[in-house]
Amino acid sequence: MDAFTAGLLQRIKATESDITRARDEGDDFLVDVELAELDDLRRLAAEHGVEVGMSGV
Repeated sequence: MDAFTAGLLQRIKATESDITRARDEGDDFLVDVELAELDDLRRLAAEHGVEVGMSGV
């Protein structure tokens, strides 16, 4: 796995964790921000052929 792929997957994992934390804290605005970030990261992954497992987020 190259550095780009590893970094992208790490960012996706961190963003998913941030979404869970924001939901637990009841911060709806932050949830929306993080979901938009996750969408962007998944789009970037798809554009570069990086397989991303779909989480329950």
